[in-house]
Amino acid sequence: MAQLSLSKANTIIKAALAKGTEAGMRPLSVAVLDAGGHLKAFQKQDGASMLRFEIAFGKAFGGLTIGTGSRTVEKFAKDRPHFVEGLIAASGGRVIPVAGGVLIKNAKGEILGAVGVTGDTSDNDEIAAIAGIEAAGFVADGGQG
Repeated sequence: MAQLSLSKANTIIKAALAKGTEAGMRPLSVAVLDAGGHLKAFQKQDGASMLRFEIAFGKAFGGLTIGTGSRTVEKFAKDRPHFVEGLIAASGGRVIPVAGGVLIKNAKGEILGAVGVTGDTSDNDEIAAIAGIEAAGFVADGGQG
């Protein structure tokens, strides 16, 4: 089973934060989870507001729960609200159903983990997450909108 190293997780965070700074985004927080939904690394930029860890974690965790980026979870929240309500309840409230949670895949398409970014718009959060994943040499899956 392929694994996500701490070194690669830190590369993802560094590149995601750099993308946010370069694009003039508000202060970001970035959580990287392994394929089992366990925290691998987290950083929060100076000036980031409260609950950013929980939101970043929840975006990444939500994508992992259904095997696609959190943009799909957001779509399900609109199209299938009872399903997402059940998902949130079953996860103990850990799922945040909005874009900004992006799966980390290797070249074979295997899921290695997920990145959750929060702090700016969900679309910009997703852009930063994708930049981080690609900078680490992986394939990003933000889901379908």
